[in-house]
Amino acid sequence: MAENGEEKLIAVARHIARSLGHTDNAITDDILQIFSNFDGRFKEKLTGNLSGNDGGPALDQALKTIDRRVSRYLTVDEPIWSSSADASLFLAGVDELIALIREWSAMADEVAVTSCLDRAEDLLQRCMFRLEEEFKMLIVESAGNTVGGGGGAGGHLDSDSDEVEHDGFDEVDVPVAHPVTDYNIRIDALSSGMIEDLHEIAKRMLAAGYGKECSLAYSTCRRDFINESLSRLGFLGSQNSSGEDNDIEIEKWIKAINMAVRVFYPSEQRLCDRIFGYSSATAAAAGDLSFMDTCRVSTMELLNFANGIAMGSRSPERLFKILDVYEAVKDLLPEFEVLFSGHYCSLLKNEAIAVWKKLDESIRGIFVELENLISRDPVKTTVPGGGLHPITRYVMNYLRAACSRPTLEQVFDDNANRSSSSSSLSVQISWIMEVLERNLESKSRAYRDPALSSVFLMNNGRYIVKKVKDDELGVLVGDDWIRKQTSKVRQHHANYQRNSWHKILNSLKLDNSNLSSNVASKSLKDKLKLFNTQFDEICRTQSAWVIFDDQLREELKISVAGTLLPAYRNFLGRFHNLQDIGRYADKYVKFAIEDIEARIDDLFQATAMAGTGRK
Repeated sequence: MAENGEEKLIAVARHIARSLGHTDNAITDDILQIFSNFDGRFKEKLTGNLSGNDGGPALDQALKTIDRRVSRYLTVDEPIWSSSADASLFLAGVDELIALIREWSAMADEVAVTSCLDRAEDLLQRCMFRLEEEFKMLIVESAGNTVGGGGGAGGHLDSDSDEVEHDGFDEVDVPVAHPVTDYNIRIDALSSGMIEDLHEIAKRMLAAGYGKECSLAYSTCRRDFINESLSRLGFLGSQNSSGEDNDIEIEKWIKAINMAVRVFYPSEQRLCDRIFGYSSATAAAAGDLSFMDTCRVSTMELLNFANGIAMGSRSPERLFKILDVYEAVKDLLPEFEVLFSGHYCSLLKNEAIAVWKKLDESIRGIFVELENLISRDPVKTTVPGGGLHPITRYVMNYLRAACSRPTLEQVFDDNANRSSSSSSLSVQISWIMEVLERNLESKSRAYRDPALSSVFLMNNGRYIVKKVKDDELGVLVGDDWIRKQTSKVRQHHANYQRNSWHKILNSLKLDNSNLSSNVASKSLKDKLKLFNTQFDEICRTQSAWVIFDDQLREELKISVAGTLLPAYRNFLGRFHNLQDIGRYADKYVKFAIEDIEARIDDLFQATAMAGTGRK
């Protein structure tokens, strides 16, 4: 040991002398002479000419000493960290080796020194390989030992308790987290003691320039923890990409991405910070790289699922699924911003933002597709009885459900703020209503009977107004729009009255001119006969028509009765007063007042068979 210390002291003396006098050999010799005079034992070894290769032997001796101390740890099969004493000695040897390489690198222009440094670098590489193996074993061992232990703040780790056959192969159980509903938890996957050991190894590997290797070792081990934890939540990564965005898979994905971004990743980031630290820019970069590489695969798989939803069909039925995914990504964007703010991690943050924008675009694209769907709906096919058209029911129920999601308004308002032209939700809804109204008007012209055309428009217009009133839709389109639509329904009502009953009322008009008794009698009998025919035909026809709304149906009946009954009573009074008809009047009167009321009450009987139960 004394000899080793002596050799080290000689090496230090030579280095100092050369550093101070590297431009002047005379100065160097003077410095060496001072050292030799200080202790006569070193005179022979120090007074040689430094311009030769005498630095090589000193470095060689120091390197051999370190080699003897660390090599025995490089060949043993058992883990070095199974003994804290061995771990300390090995780390001390690595520290000396790193310091020696740094110290003599300034003299690398000497052939002998260069040869020794090459050997030193080779030894350092072997030490780094061993440290990397120890690093991996510590992570796996420590993670396994904490399974079932406390995770802090309500979080804990657990492994699958089922016995699994491994076909004869030894496998390491990967710890995973139980599903939770409270995201305000922390997972301590590794013990404090192991974290300290990992930190010491990482510090040496970083000092030796093996930061990327250390980061790769970390991420390789820890990545499995994240992936297996997500699989326990039901998310299987690429295996979920079946092309079917069903509700169950989306629900699993939402749970998985929330757990990943709010629990797993923050816990992993804390672990990286504790192992790699921020003692230098190199250490911080290594921690950022380790964290990114650990989370990269799972993050991309989670975002790829959302991206697949965004890139899928823009069928209107998919809106609510896309909104679910959009809301999940949007809610997590602040966490993405904080977690992945580092140099290496920024690509994950940018990918999350890109997916969010694609979902946004997909949602707006669905409304364009809804417009096209309405416009393409065939106008020549009529609904029996002028009832409620399926496209009206579909569109209005769809819009009510869509507008019940506050997120939808945010999507359109955000785009309105980013663009010069307004694209707010209220404008979009009003436009879709206009497209629907034009389509319904085109459909109404397919009816040959103008009165039935009015009934069709009345039915569909009343349905639209009812769906808009007292709903978020009404807030979006405004009271003025509702008043205009209500006025249109009243106009359709008036058109129905005119096209159906005004013609029959004309047959009941009395001629006030002074006609002879025979002529007047014949005229009234002809009018009554015409009325009976027309009334019977209208009632028979309109009993097969549909009025879906109970209130509207009663309003129509009351309106018809209020118009027809007074005119019919007046006509019958005049008819009974004719002298030549007199007691034979009942022979010509087919409908009594009570009969007229009953027939009016039987109008729109097809309503009961029109499936009005669906709202």
